[in-house]
Amino acid sequence: MQIDVHNTQGEVVGTADLDETVWGIEPHIPVMHQALVRQQANARLGTHDTQTRGEVRGGGRKPWRQKGTGRARQGTTRAPQWKGGGVVWGPHPRKYTQAMPKQMRRLAIRSALSAKRRDERLTVIQGLGEIEPRTKAFKTLLGQLPESRSFLVVMAEKNDAIERAAANLDGAKTIIAPILNVRDVLKYDRLIVTEEALAVIEGLWALPEEKRTLSQWKLDRQAAATESAAAAEEVA
Repeated sequence: MQIDVHNTQGEVVGTADLDETVWGIEPHIPVMHQALVRQQANARLGTHDTQTRGEVRGGGRKPWRQKGTGRARQGTTRAPQWKGGGVVWGPHPRKYTQAMPKQMRRLAIRSALSAKRRDERLTVIQGLGEIEPRTKAFKTLLGQLPESRSFLVVMAEKNDAIERAAANLDGAKTIIAPILNVRDVLKYDRLIVTEEALAVIEGLWALPEEKRTLSQWKLDRQAAATESAAAAEEVA
């Protein structure tokens, strides 16, 4: 599987080989959704807190006597039905973290990357690290690419020139390949990957050789396709 490599002027200057286990799998939508929900849940601080009737200030004295006033009996002005009273069943500090198996997390990021490649929302750039650290230069580069709502620029390592060039643009974000995540890949419309970052991504998420063997279902499907092709040749 190959993809065109562009320079900073938007011209095609070559091709790059893509690992099919990272960029060519069938996206697993349920796993992608679970990984996204998990990431958003784990980002919650969980520091919200409301005061109960035992925590609010005041209300130590009974507002009126128990009987004889014609009014409902009250023990404190800090009961939930009073203004300034405690909150019933309000939120309190808690953890929202969710667990997810490592293999599922890896499948989710591979699915998101494959979906970008399948939808032709992936662009590989050569020489981006040499860009002038100005917003105008980066805006000119984006103008050479297919029109997109937003851009996620993936670098192999931290690069001040790229970060400064993209910092003031709405809908553009820079990220280094080791911390690439499902949320950012799905959030931004186009994925711009430097040629150096391509190797880092595949080194992190590509399947090892022992796990690249085809399943029996795929082997049977390939065998059936081969038999059909052979039968068609005989008829011809």
